[in-house]
Amino acid sequence: MGLLVLALTVVSLALRVRQLGVHLWVDEAISVGIASHPLGQLPDLLRQDGSPPLYYALLHLWMSVFGRGEAATHALSLVFALIAVPVAYWGGASLFGRRTGIYAAILATGLPFLTSYAQETRMYSLLVLLSLLVATAFVHGFVYRRWRYLPLLALSLTVALYTHNWALFLSLATFIAFLVCVWRSPGPRRALWRGGGLVFGAVALMFLPWLPTLLYQAQHTGAPWALSPDVWSLTTAGYFLVGGRGAAVALLLAAGSGFAAVRASRMLGRGESQAAHAAVALAILGAGTLLIAWAYAKTTPAWSGRYFGVIAGPLLLLFAFGLARAARGLAIAALVLVSCFWVLDPRPAGLDAKSNVASVAAAMRPALRPGTLVLSTQPEQVPALHYYLPQARDFATPLGRVSDPGVMDWRNALARFEHSSVTAVLAPLVGALAPGQRILLVVPAAFQKAPRWMILIHASSRHWLLFLRHDRHLRLLRVAAPHAHGTNLPVRGWLFAVR
Repeated sequence: MGLLVLALTVVSLALRVRQLGVHLWVDEAISVGIASHPLGQLPDLLRQDGSPPLYYALLHLWMSVFGRGEAATHALSLVFALIAVPVAYWGGASLFGRRTGIYAAILATGLPFLTSYAQETRMYSLLVLLSLLVATAFVHGFVYRRWRYLPLLALSLTVALYTHNWALFLSLATFIAFLVCVWRSPGPRRALWRGGGLVFGAVALMFLPWLPTLLYQAQHTGAPWALSPDVWSLTTAGYFLVGGRGAAVALLLAAGSGFAAVRASRMLGRGESQAAHAAVALAILGAGTLLIAWAYAKTTPAWSGRYFGVIAGPLLLLFAFGLARAARGLAIAALVLVSCFWVLDPRPAGLDAKSNVASVAAAMRPALRPGTLVLSTQPEQVPALHYYLPQARDFATPLGRVSDPGVMDWRNALARFEHSSVTAVLAPLVGALAPGQRILLVVPAAFQKAPRWMILIHASSRHWLLFLRHDRHLRLLRVAAPHAHGTNLPVRGWLFAVR
């Protein structure tokens, strides 16, 4: 069996190295920018960003050995994705048997969500790995009452909290699942209560040092670019994780037949009572976390498909359990069909699949001069511009001059943007330039109609470009928008010189 898991890990590696050299986009450049600072500065920097510190600390250490290149920083996420394959097998096999472990490892090998984020300089593949550990340890500890797994549960849940804020929703779902385990317990409950107190108390104690920063972030930072989810966002979460509607339907039908078989066996008195309870716990950890996050995001913008890694682990184990309890031919047919969807409709590859900032920077770089002022009407784009224009030192956005171009300061960003104007920000910047200096203006080439953050970026882009093009003291040198139609986040560059 070890050879099979090793073979699947090798297949996972082959699937997840095709885009290692893809250029960085906004979020990835922010990761590199933050992690490029000394470790001691990370807590203060993350008060501006709104994220927990663990991934950035790991990335900092990784870059100190392997460098800041695209492939080098992507490789850290690849490592987490590869580890997820044997961990998925261990989780499925130790909870429900070898067949479940094999199906779990197969799903982890090809899961499109994991393939995408195994090649991105963000924390999401680590989040998938941690959610696998949390789900497995929880079921072992509180469903099967194998108390030796409780330290693993406490540690993995704490590490998840230090990795991404959506782990707060996973923690709440974990507590709810624990209460359900206590309620459904057929025997004495004192040991369960004691174990729960130890686990959740340890998690609270270990997370306590970060709590003041989290409260500050909650008050001053956010995701103004995010839209409030509608009811259909719950279904698209599943599509996003498994690679589309076709794959989701195939998995649901096959695994659903397995769940139905387990239900029927239990009604006849031949069922696996503990295994069924374990499946319920996994459903609470996965679907419950998603519902809690959805409800929160209805009032506070915080919804993004990138965050679904926190539910991938329990749902992957749940689907593997369903497939293992379904008719073997049906399960295999479903996996073959799902694999076809994954192979025939992969995420687009190419150096500009995420952003064409690198291409615009390359086109403009030969014409830049020392002292060039780089302007971005999309504030969060500055770290990417800084990454690909390392010789540039002077950056500004509608929020004002940027003191640290490797970091995006999200503190009260929407309110600051609302009070921005050409007269207050852009005109003084241009007026302070000497003859011969150059201005590179970078604006999005495509605009969303919502939310308010994107509306403000659109308005600033029009007003700033209009101001620069009609300033008689400026001369337009060139315009560049290479590969603008090959990315979801295209930008266009305008280069001016002061007469």
